[in-house]
Amino acid sequence: MRTIMLSLAMLGIASMPAAAQSIGGTYTVAGTNFDGSKYGGEATITLTSDTTCTIHWETGGSTSDGICMRNDNAFSAGYAMGKEVGLVVYKIEKDGSLHGLWTIAGQNGNGTEVLTPK
Repeated sequence: MRTIMLSLAMLGIASMPAAAQSIGGTYTVAGTNFDGSKYGGEATITLTSDTTCTIHWETGGSTSDGICMRNDNAFSAGYAMGKEVGLVVYKIEKDGSLHGLWTIAGQNGNGTEVLTPK
């Protein structure tokens, strides 16, 4: 029984880094617009609680700000860029990068975006 408990405890510890991994920091941005054109820049994620954060992008000569939230390996952010409101949903990869799709309210299509930790 002690061996089983120890094995379960070790399994739990081994699975913790992905869930406990900090999302805060600065990232390099590589993305594509709705038309497939590419853009790049930088994003900064600042933790504001155990489950929420703010995100600031500087891409393609423009800036945008949003509120974000993590749930296991999912990370999402609602953002404003000028008068536009959008949503981005990322999957957190094991290497710490975030791979996502984004859209803008009222527009057809989506773009892609990868955030890579600096």
